[in-house]
Amino acid sequence: MLVKHYMSKNVVTIDVDDSMQHAISLMKEHGVSMLPVLKKGELVGIVSDGDLKRASASDATTLDVHEILYLISKIKIKDIMTKTPITVHPDCTTEETAQILMERKISGVPVVDSADNIVGIITREDLFKVLISMSGLGKQGIQFAFVVEDRSGSIKELTDVIRNHEGRIASILSSYERAPAGHRIVYIRTYEIPREVLPLLKEELKEKATLIYVVDHRTNKREIYGDILE
Repeated sequence: MLVKHYMSKNVVTIDVDDSMQHAISLMKEHGVSMLPVLKKGELVGIVSDGDLKRASASDATTLDVHEILYLISKIKIKDIMTKTPITVHPDCTTEETAQILMERKISGVPVVDSADNIVGIITREDLFKVLISMSGLGKQGIQFAFVVEDRSGSIKELTDVIRNHEGRIASILSSYERAPAGHRIVYIRTYEIPREVLPLLKEELKEKATLIYVVDHRTNKREIYGDILE
């Protein structure tokens, strides 16, 4: 999944010499939590809602409303912005970007092309959308989690069983994290499963792999087997 397919392309920016008050107004008007900061069209910083809160927090308890409004009208963005912001390229993967946000403890980054032009912005919220999309949650249905032998064809054996019961596959995710040696954890989301065949389906799946849990999103029913991932 590439950043260019999930980033917000309509980027709201602000100038270094604009006021903190203007930044607050822009964020509120456009429903964003960060603004790339430009100087003569060049990206020189980024300002977040956290920066705005920190800039006024120390004085907020001792000033009245009019004094606070006056204060934020005088503070310039260049005085509170984060300089030389971290950026990503449109062809970076969303996984790489998520790792950057996590390691840097930031909520988003500007997306710049090879000429350093801003072409978008990607935030944690955008990455949440990626997670929802790749997991197939929009299809609701049923998610199965398994401990599967790490060998050729082991996942296909599970999907064949599901398809034999008229189920359609919305997503298949796999990870070696927390899996026993020689195994992997596999998550399969399926939909259009007739609920009357679900008991038989589960028994047939258990013959192919160790079932960790079953979550039926339509009925909000959850069956958890053991604590192998604890």
